[in-house]
Amino acid sequence: MTISEFELKRCARVLDQYLVLKRPAAHLRHEFDIDYRISGQSVELFETRADPRDPALRLESGLAKAIFVKKDQRWKIYWQRADLKWVPYDSHPIVRQLDDFIKLVDEDSHGCFYG
Repeated sequence: MTISEFELKRCARVLDQYLVLKRPAAHLRHEFDIDYRISGQSVELFETRADPRDPALRLESGLAKAIFVKKDQRWKIYWQRADLKWVPYDSHPIVRQLDDFIKLVDEDSHGCFYG
């Protein structure tokens, strides 16, 4: 099941506001940037970097993921380990609003998202 159209627009607005604050300066974005994708019922924040061997290519690295559980009306929070597996964010695994997810990622009190 996917996120409703209303919730999709709300998610995009919240994520766009976050990126305005967190993205690097425009002249650096060809080297490093932060972006998001919404797919199905999940929202993923990720970094992109220029491939050191071929600067025309972009490498992606996951930062954080939130999956919407419609029956509970909550978001489950995940972070990506070095082995590229998504694991639950144990210290605060569930939030009610996407805004709360963004606050957790921004605070990064355990160094899971931004390292």
